[in-house]
Amino acid sequence: MKETEVIDLGSVEQVELGHGHCFVVKKRRIAIFRPRNGGIFAMQNHCPHAGGPLADGIIGEGKVVCPLHSHKYDFMTGEGSEKGESVQTYKVEEKNGRIFLEI
Repeated sequence: MKETEVIDLGSVEQVELGHGHCFVVKKRRIAIFRPRNGGIFAMQNHCPHAGGPLADGIIGEGKVVCPLHSHKYDFMTGEGSEKGESVQTYKVEEKNGRIFLEI
């Protein structure tokens, strides 16, 4: 069983509502998203198709759209819109106005 660690990324205000923000955590670039309809989500920041920065993508309907080639990735599963594409997702939650990421 893999050992996990919970990292306090700081204030949730670092990620604007309706946007994403990239954090570097233990040498990993991780995108944190705050959709306007609520929740907080985390996934690897780079698109496997062309390396696009997912934190800069458009979010909606439970997905982020890569800013380079419009591939979509589901916040919950990491599953991509193209067959065989997916990204790593991470458990994240907001508590008392702070972001906690499990890696």
